[in-house]
Amino acid sequence: MTDAAKPRGELTLRTLAMPGDANPAGDIFGGWVMAQMDLASGIRAAERAKGRVVTAAVKEMAFELPVKIGDTLSVYTDVERVGRTSITLIVEAWAHRSRYAKMEKVTAATFIMVALDEEGKPKQVPEE
Repeated sequence: MTDAAKPRGELTLRTLAMPGDANPAGDIFGGWVMAQMDLASGIRAAERAKGRVVTAAVKEMAFELPVKIGDTLSVYTDVERVGRTSITLIVEAWAHRSRYAKMEKVTAATFIMVALDEEGKPKQVPEE
Protein backbone atom coordinates (compact mmCIF):
# COMPACT_ATOMS: atom_id res chain seq x y z
CA MET A 1 0.00 0.00 0.00
CA THR A 2 1.10 3.55 -0.44
CA ASP A 3 1.96 6.05 2.30
CA ALA A 4 0.39 4.04 5.16
CA ALA A 5 -3.01 4.30 3.43
CA LYS A 6 -5.29 1.37 4.03
CA PRO A 7 -8.73 0.40 2.80
CA ARG A 8 -11.84 1.30 4.77
CA GLY A 9 -14.29 -1.51 5.53
CA GLU A 10 -14.15 -5.20 4.78
CA LEU A 11 -12.94 -6.91 1.64
CA THR A 12 -16.11 -7.89 -0.22
CA LEU A 13 -14.98 -8.66 -3.78
CA ARG A 14 -11.73 -9.42 -5.62
CA THR A 15 -11.33 -9.83 -9.35
CA LEU A 16 -8.70 -9.65 -12.06
CA ALA A 17 -8.66 -6.87 -14.67
CA MET A 18 -8.58 -8.59 -18.07
CA PRO A 19 -7.80 -7.34 -21.61
CA GLY A 20 -11.47 -7.51 -22.64
CA ASP A 21 -12.26 -4.84 -20.03
CA ALA A 22 -9.66 -2.35 -21.31
CA ASN A 23 -9.22 0.32 -23.94
CA PRO A 24 -6.35 0.07 -26.50
CA ALA A 25 -3.96 1.80 -24.05
CA GLY A 26 -4.48 -0.94 -21.45
CA ASP A 27 -6.57 1.16 -19.06
CA ILE A 28 -9.61 -0.62 -17.64
CA PHE A 29 -12.93 1.08 -18.39
CA GLY A 30 -14.34 3.08 -15.48
CA GLY A 31 -17.74 1.49 -16.04
CA TRP A 32 -16.23 -1.94 -15.37
CA VAL A 33 -14.73 -0.70 -12.08
CA MET A 34 -18.07 0.85 -11.11
CA ALA A 35 -19.87 -2.41 -11.93
CA GLN A 36 -17.55 -4.31 -9.58
CA MET A 37 -18.26 -1.76 -6.86
CA ASP A 38 -22.00 -2.16 -7.46
CA LEU A 39 -21.67 -5.96 -7.17
CA ALA A 40 -19.80 -5.61 -3.88
CA SER A 41 -22.43 -3.17 -2.56
CA GLY A 42 -25.18 -5.61 -3.48
CA ILE A 43 -23.42 -8.50 -1.74
CA ARG A 44 -22.80 -6.59 1.48
CA ALA A 45 -26.23 -4.90 1.57
CA ALA A 46 -28.07 -8.18 0.84
CA GLU A 47 -26.23 -9.81 3.74
CA ARG A 48 -27.28 -6.95 6.04
CA ALA A 49 -30.86 -6.83 4.72
CA LYS A 50 -31.14 -10.63 4.75
CA GLY A 51 -32.67 -10.53 1.29
CA ARG A 52 -32.99 -8.77 -2.03
CA VAL A 53 -31.60 -5.26 -2.53
CA VAL A 54 -31.28 -2.85 -5.44
CA THR A 55 -29.04 0.11 -6.11
CA ALA A 56 -30.95 3.35 -5.54
CA ALA A 57 -28.11 5.87 -5.94
CA VAL A 58 -24.38 6.32 -6.31
CA LYS A 59 -22.87 9.54 -5.00
CA GLU A 60 -19.64 11.40 -5.60
CA MET A 61 -17.47 9.01 -7.56
CA ALA A 62 -14.15 10.24 -8.95
CA PHE A 63 -11.28 8.17 -10.31
CA GLU A 64 -7.92 8.93 -8.69
CA LEU A 65 -5.80 6.39 -10.60
CA PRO A 66 -6.28 4.00 -13.52
CA VAL A 67 -6.66 0.24 -13.25
CA LYS A 68 -4.41 -1.63 -15.69
CA ILE A 69 -4.66 -5.04 -17.32
CA GLY A 70 -3.35 -7.62 -14.86
CA ASP A 71 -4.18 -5.63 -11.72
CA THR A 72 -6.23 -7.35 -9.05
CA LEU A 73 -9.15 -5.10 -8.12
CA SER A 74 -10.20 -5.36 -4.47
CA VAL A 75 -13.46 -3.74 -3.42
CA TYR A 76 -14.02 -2.87 0.24
CA THR A 77 -17.41 -1.98 1.73
CA ASP A 78 -18.33 -0.27 4.97
CA VAL A 79 -21.94 0.05 6.11
CA GLU A 80 -22.19 3.70 7.08
CA ARG A 81 -25.91 3.93 7.87
CA VAL A 82 -28.98 1.73 8.00
CA GLY A 83 -32.30 3.46 7.52
CA ARG A 84 -35.80 2.01 7.55
CA THR A 85 -35.54 0.52 4.04
CA SER A 86 -32.12 1.71 2.87
CA ILE A 87 -28.49 0.87 3.53
CA THR A 88 -25.75 3.42 2.82
CA LEU A 89 -22.29 2.03 2.13
CA ILE A 90 -18.89 3.60 1.60
CA VAL A 91 -17.23 1.60 -1.17
CA GLU A 92 -13.55 1.77 -2.08
CA ALA A 93 -11.79 0.14 -5.03
CA TRP A 94 -8.08 -0.66 -4.66
CA ALA A 95 -5.75 -1.99 -7.34
CA HIS A 96 -3.07 -4.46 -6.36
CA ARG A 97 -0.33 -3.88 -8.85
CA SER A 98 1.54 -7.17 -8.68
CA ARG A 99 4.28 -6.01 -11.02
CA TYR A 100 5.09 -3.23 -8.53
CA ALA A 101 4.11 -5.09 -5.32
CA LYS A 102 1.88 -2.28 -4.09
CA MET A 103 -1.79 -1.51 -3.59
CA GLU A 104 -3.31 1.85 -4.54
CA LYS A 105 -6.74 3.36 -4.01
CA VAL A 106 -8.40 3.85 -7.39
CA THR A 107 -11.77 5.35 -6.47
CA ALA A 108 -14.46 5.52 -3.79
CA ALA A 109 -18.15 6.29 -3.73
CA THR A 110 -21.23 6.19 -1.56
CA PHE A 111 -23.79 3.59 -2.65
CA ILE A 112 -27.37 3.65 -1.39
CA MET A 113 -29.14 0.30 -1.58
CA VAL A 114 -32.83 -0.38 -0.87
CA ALA A 115 -34.20 -3.63 0.55
CA LEU A 116 -37.09 -5.16 -1.41
CA ASP A 117 -39.75 -7.76 -0.65
CA GLU A 118 -40.89 -10.53 -2.99
CA GLU A 119 -43.15 -8.12 -4.91
CA GLY A 120 -40.32 -5.65 -5.49
CA LYS A 121 -41.60 -3.11 -2.97
CA PRO A 122 -39.32 -1.49 -0.38
CA LYS A 123 -39.24 -3.43 2.89
CA GLN A 124 -37.88 -2.67 6.31
CA VAL A 125 -34.26 -3.67 6.96
CA PRO A 126 -34.29 -6.08 9.91
CA GLU A 127 -32.46 -5.34 13.13
CA GLU A 128 -29.02 -6.91 13.46
